[in-house]
Amino acid sequence: MEYTAQMIADYLKGEVEGDRDQILTGFGKIEEARPGELTFLSNPAYTKYVYTTKASAILVNRDFVPEKKIKPVLIRVNDSYKALAMLLNLVEQNRQQPAGIHSLAFLESSVQTGKDVYAGPFAYVGKNVKIGDRVRIYPHVYIGDDVRIGNDTVIYPGAKIYHGTVIGKNCVLHAGCVIGSDGFGFAPTAGSDYEKIPQIGIVELEDYVEVGSNTTIDRATMGRTVIRHGAKLDNLIQIGHNVDLGERTVMAAQTGIAGSSKIGKDCMIGGQVGINGHLKIAEGVKIAAKSGVHNSIKKDNEIVSGIPAIPMRQFRKMLFYMKNLPEIYQKLRELENKFQELSK
Repeated sequence: MEYTAQMIADYLKGEVEGDRDQILTGFGKIEEARPGELTFLSNPAYTKYVYTTKASAILVNRDFVPEKKIKPVLIRVNDSYKALAMLLNLVEQNRQQPAGIHSLAFLESSVQTGKDVYAGPFAYVGKNVKIGDRVRIYPHVYIGDDVRIGNDTVIYPGAKIYHGTVIGKNCVLHAGCVIGSDGFGFAPTAGSDYEKIPQIGIVELEDYVEVGSNTTIDRATMGRTVIRHGAKLDNLIQIGHNVDLGERTVMAAQTGIAGSSKIGKDCMIGGQVGINGHLKIAEGVKIAAKSGVHNSIKKDNEIVSGIPAIPMRQFRKMLFYMKNLPEIYQKLRELENKFQELSK
């Protein structure tokens, strides 16, 4: 990367404040950046570093007002965080991408591939698979029979995609994820044994879905497990059979959703959240980290926390009283003693 501050401002439809010809060759965190690097200010907690950073330029919001003189060039934009995302995407797109089917990759003869497909060493693609244009399949990926993969999807090393899975366009599947493994279905029988219930459904990822490393998405018992358009899953997440995850919903690491729950669109789910099976979560719901959701959440845009998860305002009140329990207990003991004295 080597651009002038003005070139970057033009691309972002922003304005330069300072040396328009300042050369920028990379990116850096605002507190660690070096000369020649571009950084950004989005979180007000980092404002103090604007005056000490060694970066040569800083992306800031248009309404940012410095309290004293700033040495780096300022590039003012409508939203500095979104502007950074645009630049990083531009850099990623300009990276040289692998191409062609490697001689050590194995594709069954019935596989249909689009244009400019890449398959790395030791990747396996099963029978009757259909692969769209510009799909990248990195080494050691397993793709089972009858899978469908849309244009511009990227599948990183070691991912496993079971038979019948449908993957849309522009999806990203990170290393080690497993898509389409059996749902957890067992019927108790006489004695202590369990009868396995065959899982004959599929998993479908709609367009622009991203699945983090070592995340697992179980196939449906019957029908589909669906991850809808634009949903983003972090690493180490478990999605149970027949779950329906809404559009643009985002989910942090180590969260688990039990089977047949339906999550609305535009939800935000923190890390280590547990969601019970057969529940419905309304649209725009936010679930704080480590919460346990035992019942459906019916109100759109509700914010919940705790085990069991309750509305955030109620949870904060409860937390306040919990912090004061020792004092409350002591006062109760004193009142009890006084009551006993008065009774005598």
